[in-house]
Amino acid sequence: MKKIAIITTAVFVIALSACENKASQTQQVKTEAADRDSLMSVIAQKDNELNDLMTTINDIQEGFRQINEAEGRVNLSKGTPERSQREEIKENIAFIQRTMQLNRDLIAKLRQQLKNNQSASSKLKTTLETTIEGLTAELDAKNQQIQTLTAELEQKNLYIAQQGEQINTLNENVNQLTAQNSEKARTVAAQDKELNTGWYVFGTKKELKEQKILQNGDVLRSNQFNKDYFTRIDIRVDKVIKLYSKSAKLLTTHPAGSYTLDKDSQGQYTLRITNPTQFWSVSRYLVILVK
Repeated sequence: MKKIAIITTAVFVIALSACENKASQTQQVKTEAADRDSLMSVIAQKDNELNDLMTTINDIQEGFRQINEAEGRVNLSKGTPERSQREEIKENIAFIQRTMQLNRDLIAKLRQQLKNNQSASSKLKTTLETTIEGLTAELDAKNQQIQTLTAELEQKNLYIAQQGEQINTLNENVNQLTAQNSEKARTVAAQDKELNTGWYVFGTKKELKEQKILQNGDVLRSNQFNKDYFTRIDIRVDKVIKLYSKSAKLLTTHPAGSYTLDKDSQGQYTLRITNPTQFWSVSRYLVILVK
């Protein structure tokens, strides 16, 4: 009997030890999986932040390409501008000025993105800082070229206008025309900015209900919602919105494939608008429910 008791005890101890080892191994697997998921999340965040930086740089370079094309059209037509060509020239100049301002905004955004980036190595940051300085220098040089080009065109327009008119009358007319053109340029710039304006808000269900943005399960169904609660953005410039929440759901309609919802290393969501034209095509208002 003693032998049986000893054997039974030994078997029990071995079984208990095996269970403990199995539990320990299971916990180790869970820990390793969690560490792996955390590492993948950090890597994904770094990739997303780098992609955001490169997207902004590409947008700036595309802006310079469009400026150069418009400048070329002005250069080709400025030799002997007919009266019918002058409006086209002014439109190209206005387009150049708007695109220059957009590039200024994008460069400012690029600086802020680099400042907020915590994952880039010091070497990469140095390279990006050099890139930003190069883009800024290119913008300054282009601005000087445009000023020179504008001055040349103004002189040529002055010469054309002088034909058949007195100098004093001409000067007065030119001043009036300059003022009108400046006012027109400001109006066009304001209209252009308005056309590229979007509005977004994110909040809890309680917050959205309090602002009458969400009523009876419907979003923006009433004109009584608080428009001041929304943040205004330039849809050409602002394509990344940090939501600071581990839960996020778009309540307004935006085409699938025009955006992504990515988690950072803390599990918090960031909205990335990958196709602004398509994303804002249905509505210029964006409402996101967070917890």
